[in-house]
Amino acid sequence: MTARDAKIRNVGPKSAAWLRQVGVRTTEDLARIGPVEAFLKVKRAGFRPSLNLLYSMAGALADCHWAELPEGQKQELLSALESAESANPIRTRWEKQKAASEPSVAAKTEDSVPDDAPANGLRDDPDSDAAAHGEGERELSRFD
Repeated sequence: MTARDAKIRNVGPKSAAWLRQVGVRTTEDLARIGPVEAFLKVKRAGFRPSLNLLYSMAGALADCHWAELPEGQKQELLSALESAESANPIRTRWEKQKAASEPSVAAKTEDSVPDDAPANGLRDDPDSDAAAHGEGERELSRFD
């Protein structure tokens, strides 16, 4: 590994740690994946990078400081990022959890229980369950 590959230009320690966690360790890795895909990998891993990371990676590949990137190139990066995100939207972990729980919620609502029916065990009259299911009379206790 050369000194150039040891540290990706323009990328600070926090961003470098994020990139390492998604498999981008060298400038060669970054060149192979591309700055947009590397940025999306970081976002999909649950981190919250700013656009500066995207520009920093593009600057590293252009061998310049990210602030020196031409405005046209920044716009191209943003356009490519928007296209990639719309083709494969990134969902937050809360959105993923909600989507995962929706089938189980749908299965529960398929039962013939009305929406306003109380949950099992919370009915006012516990005997109504027994009568409804044909369990017959129950023996009276001394407290009845």
